[in-house]
Amino acid sequence: MKKIISFFFISILVIGLLAACGTSEEASSNGSKDKDSDKKVLTMGTSADYAPFEYIDTAKGDEIIGIDVDIAKAVTEKLGYEFKIQDMDFGGLIQALQSGQVDFVLSAMSATEDRKKSVDFSEIYYTSKHMIVSKKDSGITKVEDLKGKKIGAQLGSIQEEKAKELAEEVEMTVENRNRIPELIQEIKAGRFDAAIIEDTVAQGYLENNDDIEGFTVEDADGGYAIALPKDSELTEEFNKALKEMIENGELDKILKKWFEGE
Repeated sequence: MKKIISFFFISILVIGLLAACGTSEEASSNGSKDKDSDKKVLTMGTSADYAPFEYIDTAKGDEIIGIDVDIAKAVTEKLGYEFKIQDMDFGGLIQALQSGQVDFVLSAMSATEDRKKSVDFSEIYYTSKHMIVSKKDSGITKVEDLKGKKIGAQLGSIQEEKAKELAEEVEMTVENRNRIPELIQEIKAGRFDAAIIEDTVAQGYLENNDDIEGFTVEDADGGYAIALPKDSELTEEFNKALKEMIENGELDKILKKWFEGE
């Protein structure tokens, strides 16, 4: 009798475990869910060191804010998704997208031809320029002045590619750092003669640091777009929502909010 009872309880336990496994697999195949709603939660990858596109205003808290965050909120809301943010170094964003660690990337990422080989991109939502930033009175006022200098760029960024391109025209050394504040610190410490940074991002540092200056160079190749996995079903959805925002002026309002304080 004891053996029969034991076998009975073991059978119930096994059936329970199998049912739990089935539920777990089903939830995984449908994506993560918000515990307080039925909406699917998408993970946005970003590098939160790029004001005003994505950054943390430590004077106000530890929340990641900026243009790209507002765009993500608008797009996911239109499509009926929730979203959360995963902060990481810019150079690791595409790999995180390819590995499924994040569902999309919104991080002032330029839709270059090289990147298009690895990921899909949405419509362009912003076109940027480059700025060469250096110490005040450094004498660096044009590209030719970079000859013989050590120039910094953010790893994996379009500015890194631009720095390499400039190095073919003017003899100079290029070194990378993971984050923009690191580039600024290296300039101030004298370890870099200058750094190449996206112009609107650089402008924020110029306004808050009177010991550095900069000048703008030609337009960046490509423009900023949302990056998604190759052949993802989300690409068409995101593109449709972003196009709607461009056409109805919603995107322009977000840009003006952060650039002009409107």
